[in-house]
Amino acid sequence: MSLEIILLLAGVLIVGAVFGYYLRLIISLGKKGSMELEIKQMMIAAKEEAQEVVDEAKKKAEKRTEEIHAEEKVKQVESKKTEERLIKKEELLDSRQSDIDKEVENIKLKVEEIKKIKEKVDNLEKEKYAELEGVARLSETEAKEELFKSVEKKYDEDFLVRMQKLENVSHEKLDRRAKEILATSIQRLASSTASELMTTNVAIPSDDIKGKIIGKEGRNIRAFERASGVELIVDDTPGAIVISSFDPIRRQVARLALENLILDGRIQPAKIEEEVAKAKEEINKIIKEKGEQAAYECGVFNFDPRILTILGRLYFRTSYGQNVLQHSIEMAHIARMLAAELGADQNIAVAGALVHDIGKALDHEVQGTHIEIGMRILQKFGADERVITAMKSHHEDYPYETIEAVIVQTADAISGGRPGARRDSVENYLKRLADLEAIVNSFESVEKTYALQAGREVRVFVTPEKITDLEAKKLASNIAAKIEQELKYPGEIKVTVIRETRVIEYAR
Repeated sequence: MSLEIILLLAGVLIVGAVFGYYLRLIISLGKKGSMELEIKQMMIAAKEEAQEVVDEAKKKAEKRTEEIHAEEKVKQVESKKTEERLIKKEELLDSRQSDIDKEVENIKLKVEEIKKIKEKVDNLEKEKYAELEGVARLSETEAKEELFKSVEKKYDEDFLVRMQKLENVSHEKLDRRAKEILATSIQRLASSTASELMTTNVAIPSDDIKGKIIGKEGRNIRAFERASGVELIVDDTPGAIVISSFDPIRRQVARLALENLILDGRIQPAKIEEEVAKAKEEINKIIKEKGEQAAYECGVFNFDPRILTILGRLYFRTSYGQNVLQHSIEMAHIARMLAAELGADQNIAVAGALVHDIGKALDHEVQGTHIEIGMRILQKFGADERVITAMKSHHEDYPYETIEAVIVQTADAISGGRPGARRDSVENYLKRLADLEAIVNSFESVEKTYALQAGREVRVFVTPEKITDLEAKKLASNIAAKIEQELKYPGEIKVTVIRETRVIEYAR
């Protein structure tokens, strides 16, 4: 390539560059002018829009100002009216206050006048009494005494007759009312209660079982007696084994364990101990349930659970053939009826009746009478002192301190003494009657003795020549006291002494 061409190309490039620069400069200047124009247009539009907003705001401000002025005028009118009403009320109150002040002044004047009039009346009354005392020559006290003496002397006999009549009528009414209350209570509990005796005999399917129970060289029977604390009597009685123990709980544990052993068939010392332990748990569960059921049935809910557990032990205790727990529940119902009739505290009477024999549950284990044991149990487990007071007098060992104590004793007599509630064996029945007649026949001047009504009444015929009427009354008291000392019996025994004088003459 030649130098001229190179120079030519270089010149073309330079010219082209210069041309491009100027062309670009022209284009940029054109764009700058158009942007400034747009900015000016935008500023003009913004100023117009701002002016419109300002104008609209001015209009709204003027309108709001007018509304505020109108509201102020309305409020001013209302405040003026309120102010006028307050002024009127103040004027009315002032007027009333002045009237009240005038009334108070008038009342004070009237009170003063009344005081003056009362003083005049008192003075006149004193003058009148003084004149009367001067005329009668007696003071007021002396006149009253003379009047009372005169009236008392005149109507003394009349008063005595009337008082005697009222006393007789009152005794009759009270006696009739007491009989009605007792009759109502007994009638409402007239359902028959079968005497319940917990059996101590265990039936066996065959006499071969007796050999298993005795065991080799008697080891099984010794293990059973040692574990249960009872005595097993395995004799020639067919189909039965007798359990003997003074403790009814032990008898029931032994009965249940022996029945389970007979059903299982495996009778050996280890199994015996296991079954006795299971039976004890089962009996304890029954005891707890029976105590809770008794309390729920009687509506007593504030006893310690340990008291209820001890109470449940009475389910396995009988007295003269009567279940002691059932007797206590029956007593509680009777006590509620009596308390309702007499207006006494029903809750205290019912609770006292329910736990009155609770000491019998532990009398084989603790020294003392069942009443003393029961009192200690209730005190130990926080029973209400009023309940203890109500239950401790049911055998008259303690004096009656409350009406609830009398109700509990009465309910005990009703439940234990009504026909069919208790029963004895024929031997005990005949022995008690014989002992009763023997005690009565031991007194001098007794001619004949008859025990009646299952031993609840004894009629004594005396020789009239050997005893007077007054001595006959004393004899009845002595017989009753000796029976209480020497004879054990349920309920009470009526002693009737009969002294009959017959004079016979013949007309020939």
